[in-house]
Amino acid sequence: MRRFLFIITLLLLAQNTQAQLFSKERIANLENFDKRFLSWGYFLGFNSYDFKFEYEKQFTDANTDILVDTSVGFSVGLIGNLRVNNHVDIRLEPGLYFTQRNLIFPNFTEEKDFLRETKSTYIHVPLLLKLSTKRINNFKPFIIGGISTSLNLSSNQKNPDDNFQGQFRMKKYTSYYELGFGIDFYLFFFKFTPSIRGVFATSDELVPDKNPNSPWTSNISSLKSRGVFINFTFQ
Repeated sequence: MRRFLFIITLLLLAQNTQAQLFSKERIANLENFDKRFLSWGYFLGFNSYDFKFEYEKQFTDANTDILVDTSVGFSVGLIGNLRVNNHVDIRLEPGLYFTQRNLIFPNFTEEKDFLRETKSTYIHVPLLLKLSTKRINNFKPFIIGGISTSLNLSSNQKNPDDNFQGQFRMKKYTSYYELGFGIDFYLFFFKFTPSIRGVFATSDELVPDKNPNSPWTSNISSLKSRGVFINFTFQ
């Protein structure tokens, strides 16, 4: 009997949920929100940065590949949204991104030689184009993409020391392109938007060691960041 009542309850809940999401009779929250020409908000999120290495042709042996140990970082920022029409928006999302990547170099035996910690604090500024579907009751899916640039506040580009003194150097400025998707949820008091985005650097970030035969950087043709952003937006 209890199992029967449990199944009936689940069916009723599923029916109610379906009605809430897709019924044309549902009350629309923030019905005029998307009619604003300009709107503002903020986001909190998580990030995971990685590196993409390209090697010199004479160093294509897998035994020379540099390993990257990634971690999950934290992000916070602001949002400015300009409405073009019902389905197109232009967004500016400046934010502060904290992350760390550890590089593990092959052919070394001591940790002071094979391990390099790269802690980065980025001021990341993307200019994005948001393409949305028609609003379905209180939610609206979208895709988003654009270009961005970042300033690495932790950059040691001008540091005279290099890997021979334990310093892996990266450039201060980087450019990217971004692609992602998300869903706008229209709640009673505000719009909540979870989204996921891939970020891919287009510029080389490596500052080579002074010694052209450096065992750390001589085999690297270019080093470019790539990452995944998961953001939770409140407007």
